[in-house]
Amino acid sequence: MIRVGVLASGSGSNFQALVERLNVPGSPARVELLLCNVKGAKAIARAQTLKVPTKVLEHSAFTGREAFDEAAVAVLKEHRIDLVCLAGYMRLVTPAFLKHFAGKVINVHPALLPSFPGLHGARQALDKGVKITGCTVHFVDEGTDTGPIIAQAAVPVLPGDDESTLSARIQVEEHRLFSSVVQAIAENRVQLRGRRVDVEVKSP
Repeated sequence: MIRVGVLASGSGSNFQALVERLNVPGSPARVELLLCNVKGAKAIARAQTLKVPTKVLEHSAFTGREAFDEAAVAVLKEHRIDLVCLAGYMRLVTPAFLKHFAGKVINVHPALLPSFPGLHGARQALDKGVKITGCTVHFVDEGTDTGPIIAQAAVPVLPGDDESTLSARIQVEEHRLFSSVVQAIAENRVQLRGRRVDVEVKSP
Protein backbone atom coordinates (compact mmCIF):
# COMPACT_ATOMS: atom_id res chain seq x y z
CA MET A 1 0.00 0.00 0.00
CA ILE A 2 1.27 3.47 -0.85
CA ARG A 3 0.95 6.40 1.51
CA VAL A 4 -0.62 9.50 -0.06
CA GLY A 5 -0.11 13.09 1.03
CA VAL A 6 -2.54 15.72 -0.22
CA LEU A 7 -1.62 19.40 -0.56
CA ALA A 8 -4.61 21.76 -0.58
CA SER A 9 -5.28 25.47 -0.16
CA GLY A 10 -9.04 25.80 -0.26
CA SER A 11 -12.30 23.93 0.24
CA GLY A 12 -10.80 20.46 -0.02
CA SER A 13 -13.53 18.72 -2.01
CA ASN A 14 -10.98 16.75 -4.04
CA PHE A 15 -9.16 15.87 -0.83
CA GLN A 16 -12.38 14.53 0.69
CA ALA A 17 -13.17 12.55 -2.45
CA LEU A 18 -9.73 10.94 -2.34
CA VAL A 19 -10.17 9.96 1.30
CA GLU A 20 -13.65 8.55 0.77
CA ARG A 21 -12.53 6.47 -2.21
CA LEU A 22 -9.09 5.38 -1.03
CA ASN A 23 -9.31 4.96 2.75
CA VAL A 24 -11.36 1.80 2.54
CA PRO A 25 -10.55 -1.88 3.15
CA GLY A 26 -8.55 -3.45 0.34
CA SER A 27 -7.46 -0.16 -1.22
CA PRO A 28 -3.91 -0.11 -2.66
CA ALA A 29 -3.45 3.48 -1.47
CA ARG A 30 -4.40 5.47 1.60
CA VAL A 31 -4.44 9.21 2.32
CA GLU A 32 -2.21 9.64 5.37
CA LEU A 33 -1.78 13.43 5.48
CA LEU A 34 -3.35 16.74 4.55
CA LEU A 35 -0.81 19.54 4.23
CA CYS A 36 -2.48 22.95 3.97
CA ASN A 37 -0.84 26.33 3.42
CA VAL A 38 -3.84 28.46 4.43
CA LYS A 39 -4.92 28.72 8.05
CA GLY A 40 -8.67 28.27 8.37
CA ALA A 41 -9.15 26.65 4.95
CA LYS A 42 -12.22 24.41 4.75
CA ALA A 43 -9.99 21.48 3.80
CA ILE A 44 -8.69 21.44 7.39
CA ALA A 45 -12.18 20.98 8.83
CA ARG A 46 -12.83 18.19 6.32
CA ALA A 47 -9.63 16.43 7.40
CA GLN A 48 -10.62 16.67 11.06
CA THR A 49 -14.03 15.16 10.30
CA LEU A 50 -12.42 12.39 8.26
CA LYS A 51 -9.77 11.81 10.96
CA VAL A 52 -6.85 12.38 8.61
CA PRO A 53 -3.64 13.79 10.16
CA THR A 54 -3.23 17.46 9.24
CA LYS A 55 -0.35 19.90 9.14
CA VAL A 56 -0.78 23.62 8.48
CA LEU A 57 2.22 25.51 7.09
CA GLU A 58 1.28 29.12 6.38
CA HIS A 59 3.34 30.20 3.40
CA SER A 60 3.33 33.81 4.63
CA ALA A 61 5.52 32.72 7.53
CA PHE A 62 8.39 31.78 5.19
CA THR A 63 10.91 33.96 3.39
CA GLY A 64 10.22 32.45 0.00
CA ARG A 65 9.02 29.47 -2.01
CA GLU A 66 12.22 27.50 -1.46
CA ALA A 67 12.08 27.82 2.33
CA PHE A 68 8.41 26.88 2.39
CA ASP A 69 8.92 23.86 0.15
CA GLU A 70 11.85 22.70 2.26
CA ALA A 71 9.56 22.66 5.30
CA ALA A 72 6.81 20.94 3.30
CA VAL A 73 9.20 18.21 2.15
CA ALA A 74 10.28 17.63 5.75
CA VAL A 75 6.66 17.15 6.85
CA LEU A 76 5.91 14.78 3.96
CA LYS A 77 9.00 12.71 4.69
CA GLU A 78 8.15 12.61 8.38
CA HIS A 79 4.84 11.01 7.43
CA ARG A 80 6.58 8.61 5.01
CA ILE A 81 4.58 9.85 2.03
CA ASP A 82 5.07 7.94 -1.23
CA LEU A 83 2.82 9.97 -3.55
CA VAL A 84 1.94 13.67 -3.39
CA CYS A 85 -1.44 14.82 -4.74
CA LEU A 86 -2.03 18.51 -5.40
CA ALA A 87 -5.76 19.10 -4.91
CA GLY A 88 -6.69 22.75 -5.26
CA TYR A 89 -3.18 23.69 -4.17
CA MET A 90 -2.67 27.31 -5.20
CA ARG A 91 1.13 27.37 -5.28
CA LEU A 92 3.74 26.29 -7.79
CA VAL A 93 6.12 23.75 -6.31
CA THR A 94 9.84 24.39 -6.64
CA PRO A 95 12.40 22.26 -8.52
CA ALA A 96 13.86 21.21 -5.17
CA PHE A 97 10.46 19.87 -4.08
CA LEU A 98 10.10 17.92 -7.32
CA LYS A 99 13.61 16.52 -6.93
CA HIS A 100 12.69 15.04 -3.56
CA PHE A 101 9.55 13.43 -5.04
CA ALA A 102 10.67 12.77 -8.61
CA GLY A 103 7.82 11.25 -10.62
CA LYS A 104 5.68 11.15 -7.46
CA VAL A 105 3.73 14.43 -7.66
CA ILE A 106 0.39 14.59 -9.50
CA ASN A 107 -2.20 17.32 -9.96
CA VAL A 108 -5.83 17.52 -11.02
CA HIS A 109 -6.79 20.42 -13.31
CA PRO A 110 -10.30 21.52 -14.41
CA ALA A 111 -9.67 21.54 -18.16
CA LEU A 112 -8.53 19.29 -20.96
CA LEU A 113 -4.86 20.22 -20.99
CA PRO A 114 -2.97 21.57 -22.83
CA SER A 115 -6.02 23.81 -23.29
CA PHE A 116 -6.80 26.34 -20.53
CA PRO A 117 -3.91 25.97 -18.09
CA GLY A 118 -3.64 28.11 -14.97
CA LEU A 119 -6.57 29.56 -13.06
CA HIS A 120 -10.29 29.44 -13.90
CA GLY A 121 -10.34 26.58 -16.40
CA ALA A 122 -14.14 26.56 -16.64
CA ARG A 123 -14.27 30.32 -17.19
CA GLN A 124 -11.65 30.06 -19.93
CA ALA A 125 -13.68 27.33 -21.65
CA LEU A 126 -16.82 29.48 -21.58
CA ASP A 127 -14.95 32.52 -22.85
CA LYS A 128 -13.60 30.51 -25.81
CA GLY A 129 -17.00 29.04 -26.62
CA VAL A 130 -15.87 25.41 -26.70
CA LYS A 131 -18.48 22.66 -26.66
CA ILE A 132 -16.44 20.15 -24.66
CA THR A 133 -14.11 20.68 -21.73
CA GLY A 134 -13.25 18.43 -18.79
CA CYS A 135 -10.46 17.63 -16.37
CA THR A 136 -6.93 16.28 -16.46
CA VAL A 137 -4.72 14.42 -14.01
CA HIS A 138 -1.05 14.91 -14.82
CA PHE A 139 2.41 14.57 -13.40
CA VAL A 140 3.75 17.87 -12.10
CA ASP A 141 6.83 19.48 -13.62
CA GLU A 142 8.35 22.94 -13.21
CA GLY A 143 5.80 24.63 -15.51
CA THR A 144 2.19 25.62 -14.95
CA ASP A 145 0.02 22.59 -15.80
CA THR A 146 2.59 21.41 -18.36
CA GLY A 147 3.50 17.99 -16.94
CA PRO A 148 2.88 14.67 -18.73
CA ILE A 149 -0.81 13.79 -18.91
CA ILE A 150 -1.96 10.60 -17.19
CA ALA A 151 -5.73 10.64 -17.79
CA GLN A 152 -8.55 12.94 -18.86
CA ALA A 153 -12.34 13.02 -18.66
CA ALA A 154 -14.58 15.01 -20.98
CA VAL A 155 -17.48 17.19 -19.83
CA PRO A 156 -19.95 18.82 -22.26
CA VAL A 157 -20.55 22.55 -22.11
CA LEU A 158 -24.32 22.93 -22.01
CA PRO A 159 -26.44 25.83 -23.26
CA GLY A 160 -26.97 28.26 -20.41
CA ASP A 161 -23.90 27.11 -18.48
CA ASP A 162 -22.15 29.67 -16.31
CA GLU A 163 -18.84 29.22 -14.52
CA SER A 164 -20.53 27.82 -11.43
CA THR A 165 -22.64 25.15 -13.14
CA LEU A 166 -19.85 24.06 -15.46
CA SER A 167 -17.31 23.93 -12.64
CA ALA A 168 -19.66 21.76 -10.59
CA ARG A 169 -19.99 19.17 -13.38
CA ILE A 170 -16.24 19.19 -13.99
CA GLN A 171 -15.65 18.64 -10.29
CA VAL A 172 -17.78 15.48 -10.31
CA GLU A 173 -15.39 14.04 -12.90
CA GLU A 174 -12.34 15.31 -11.02
CA HIS A 175 -13.40 13.38 -7.93
CA ARG A 176 -13.78 10.17 -9.91
CA LEU A 177 -10.70 10.54 -12.11
CA PHE A 178 -8.22 11.61 -9.43
CA SER A 179 -8.85 8.60 -7.18
CA SER A 180 -8.81 6.17 -10.11
CA VAL A 181 -5.39 7.49 -11.18
CA VAL A 182 -4.01 7.16 -7.64
CA GLN A 183 -5.26 3.57 -7.55
CA ALA A 184 -3.63 2.87 -10.92
CA ILE A 185 -0.32 4.29 -9.69
CA ALA A 186 -0.53 2.20 -6.52
CA GLU A 187 -1.13 -0.91 -8.65
CA ASN A 188 1.89 -0.10 -10.88
CA ARG A 189 -0.37 0.46 -13.90
CA VAL A 190 1.10 3.90 -14.63
CA GLN A 191 4.60 4.22 -16.07
CA LEU A 192 6.30 7.57 -16.70
CA ARG A 193 8.79 7.29 -19.56
CA GLY A 194 10.28 10.74 -20.12
CA ARG A 195 7.37 12.85 -21.33
CA ARG A 196 5.26 9.83 -22.21
CA VAL A 197 2.89 8.11 -19.80
CA ASP A 198 1.80 4.52 -20.29
CA VAL A 199 -1.40 3.56 -18.48
CA GLU A 200 -2.68 0.00 -18.27
CA VAL A 201 -6.47 0.04 -18.31
CA LYS A 202 -7.99 -2.20 -15.67
CA SER A 203 -10.49 -4.73 -16.98
CA PRO A 204 -14.01 -4.37 -15.58
